[in-house]
Amino acid sequence: MIFHNPAGAPELACEQCGCRWFDRINDTCYECGTKVSDESIAEFNVAVERFRARETARADAPGAPVDPAAR
Repeated sequence: MIFHNPAGAPELACEQCGCRWFDRINDTCYECGTKVSDESIAEFNVAVERFRARETARADAPGAPVDPAAR
């Protein structure tokens, strides 16, 4: 399950309980112990790539504010 935080970035959530905290070593939900499926990981990776592309396009748009700290 994919949620989007207030900034619009995707966050992966447990399919069983909705928890967003995972044991990344074992790929399981901290709350209920459900294994994160390969399909969920793939879906999340696609969502991250879409978010990155959208943010890059937004930053490259004419008139976009320049952030000197980002360089």
